[in-house]
Amino acid sequence: QVQLVESGGGLVQAGGSLRLSCAASGSIFRINDMGWYRQSAGKPRELVARITSGGTITYSDSVKGRFSISRDNAKNTVYLQMNSLKPEDTAVYYCLMEVIAGTSGGYWGQGTQVTVSS
Repeated sequence: QVQLVESGGGLVQAGGSLRLSCAASGSIFRINDMGWYRQSAGKPRELVARITSGGTITYSDSVKGRFSISRDNAKNTVYLQMNSLKPEDTAVYYCLMEVIAGTSGGYWGQGTQVTVSS
């Protein structure tokens, strides 16, 4: 069974930085796309950043130039470095991985709260 565990959320002042991590475990053959999404109160979940197995990266316009996504395939882990944080970045952040395993498919992390105070 595949599990994703996130870490690194918390409370930070505007202008500060946080680094999120999401590690997958289980009988994994390969992981294709990895990504980060976020959901704030009363809004739908939205894409923040995504990285393919080939290293192609996509960012939402709202985080370009401030956030950086990376992956460590040996550790089945994806990271999100968040700099110059703004109050509007406050949300629950979720990772999503497209996993090739006994049961292949998209797997979500449990979510980690990021709160940016003004």
